[in-house]
Amino acid sequence: MPRTTTARAILAAAAAGLLAAGTAVVLPVQAAAPACSVTYRVTSQWSGGFGADVAITNLGDAVNGWTLTWSYGAGQAITQAWNATVAQSGAQVTARNVSYNGAIATNASVSFGFNGSWSGSNPVPTSFSLNGTVCGGANPGPTTPAPTSPGGGLPSSFRWSSTGALVGPKADGRNIAGIKDPSVVYHNGRYHVFASTAKSSGYNLVYFNFTDWSQAGSAPFHYLDQAPLGTGYRAAPQVFYFAPHRLWYLVYQTGNASYSTNPDISNPKGWTAPKHFYSGMPDIIRDNIGNGHWVDMWVICDSANCHLFSSDDNGHLYRSQTSVANFPNGMSQPVIAMQDAKKTRLFEASNVYRVGDRYLLLVEAIGSDGRRWFRSWTSSSIAGPWQALAAEENTPFARANNVAFSGTAWTRDISHGELIRSGNDQTLPISPCRMQFIYQGMDPNAGGEYNNLPWRLGLLTQTNSTC
Repeated sequence: MPRTTTARAILAAAAAGLLAAGTAVVLPVQAAAPACSVTYRVTSQWSGGFGADVAITNLGDAVNGWTLTWSYGAGQAITQAWNATVAQSGAQVTARNVSYNGAIATNASVSFGFNGSWSGSNPVPTSFSLNGTVCGGANPGPTTPAPTSPGGGLPSSFRWSSTGALVGPKADGRNIAGIKDPSVVYHNGRYHVFASTAKSSGYNLVYFNFTDWSQAGSAPFHYLDQAPLGTGYRAAPQVFYFAPHRLWYLVYQTGNASYSTNPDISNPKGWTAPKHFYSGMPDIIRDNIGNGHWVDMWVICDSANCHLFSSDDNGHLYRSQTSVANFPNGMSQPVIAMQDAKKTRLFEASNVYRVGDRYLLLVEAIGSDGRRWFRSWTSSSIAGPWQALAAEENTPFARANNVAFSGTAWTRDISHGELIRSGNDQTLPISPCRMQFIYQGMDPNAGGEYNNLPWRLGLLTQTNSTC
């Protein structure tokens, strides 16, 4: 969480490169027109339920409006869908485009996702038809994964291994002290990372991309103060693709909750000037913030609404919402989503993700040793209520005591970061299998003025995956 130098003024994490949690089968073209292929992937599975993604690739003439059909062979039933309108009659499933994804150009793809229920077995469908023409024939597919624990397949405790420091400031005359607050998506074969740049004079944002984590440290920096996004205080970015608008959104803090958009995530000069979700600090935050700071905005959407989370460094987590159709406009006045009388236990840097039919909430805390760490909760709804998953210092989501380092630990802080997602859209899906978490850490012996702390970026990999 960034701070400014004047009176600690208001300020302010693979598809991701993770493997799918479940099965994937690609069905080749078998008909003349429309020619197509379909990838059906079970992304997570738990007792009685599962999550899946479906990708349609058009190998024939351009399509304007699509209907995809398939049949289930073991009694599976779809319970919720996004980026498609899905109906089911017995075993037969029909998925139709929604208003923003009906056109599929030649060699282009469109995808949607859903949650479903199962009992006994959950085999992958073996045939799909696009607009009435078969584009996949008989194919038994690989074995469906065994059920994992409730909560979207998440374990009840976590263990991690960490890289060394992968990314730090460059010797380019900017005199940056720290690189922090990373957000990441995996798109078109590259990791795209956005982060805060910190120094005594203030904060702004940087973007870089690479194909493999071994290249992260050498990737060129693109400073976003050179784009229409502009100079001045910008910090704590979050990036995602909002499918209804076909735009990338960058959410960040400016003293307000702000955002910019860009049709091309790889173009650092394409980000628009900041716009705000609120006209100013909402009253409920002003009334509860005390000596804290309004920081770390985070957006996640379900099939109906988009939710905006933020923190106040004073033990409160806030949530607002607006409809998917109205986003980014019309955010409601925030409510207190969670609070803790000891502010350091619910401090800042909240993340929320979809894991199967559940949601995972992470919040950064300050431990009894003064070091940063993450607590976690789960819920069946973004609006809560939230149940503790790994939320104590001796059973953390991520803390120095459940992270293994090679040799001497380069950091004792596991601070502001982001899980690598299994998809890039506004639903922020993750797979519970071998999760990875990009985070900020620093030399344990470092100290001094907050804005000059030498934060660097590292990567955690889960070592106790149940998958």
